[in-house]
Amino acid sequence: MSLKEQVYSVLVVSVSENLNLALPEIFSVPVFSPVQFVSNISAAKRAIAERDFDMVIVNSPLPDDTGIRYAIDTVSGRQTVVLFLAREDRYAQSFDQLAEHGVFLIRKPVSKTALELASGWLISARERIRKTERKTLSIEEKMNEIRLVNRAKWLLISELKMTEPDAHRYIEKQAMDRCVPKKQIAEEIIGTYG
Repeated sequence: MSLKEQVYSVLVVSVSENLNLALPEIFSVPVFSPVQFVSNISAAKRAIAERDFDMVIVNSPLPDDTGIRYAIDTVSGRQTVVLFLAREDRYAQSFDQLAEHGVFLIRKPVSKTALELASGWLISARERIRKTERKTLSIEEKMNEIRLVNRAKWLLISELKMTEPDAHRYIEKQAMDRCVPKKQIAEEIIGTYG
C-alpha cells in the first residue's frame, strides 16, 4: 500500500476549543480518519482501550492530569505515536520526561504551520513503526515454522526411528517434491504421528 493510500486514526486529548476546531483542518479525511476528540485522561484511557489509534495528540494540561504519564504509557505500550503540546512554562520539564520515550513535543502556543509539520513527523514515525511490525511478524512466523519443523523431526525420530539428519532431509525432500512449504509437511507429520 502506498503512503498516499494510507489512513491514520487519531485521538485528540484536549479541552481547548480553539485547537479542537483547528485540528480537523490539518488532520483531515482522507489521510486521517477517524479523528476522535476527548477532553480528559479518563476518557482518553477508555477510548484507547476500545480501539487502537495510530496517533495521539495530548494538549496539556488537562482537567484531570498533565497528561505526561498518559503520553508515556501510550507510546510505550502500543504501536502509537504521540504528540504532546506543552505550555511554554512547562516545556523544559515535559521535554525532560517525555523525549527519552519517543514522544514528540511542541511548545504552545502552536501555529497551524507547526501542526502541519508535526502531522508529517507523526506519519513518518508511524510508518517506521509499521515497517518494524512487519519485520517482527515475519521473524515470528519464521520462528513458528522452525518450531513446527523441529517438532515434526522429533516425531519422525521417535516414531520411525530416523536420525535427525534423515528426518530433516525427509521433510525438505517432501516439501520440494510436492512444491509445498516445509511447514505444511511438518503439520501433516504432526497430524499423523502427534
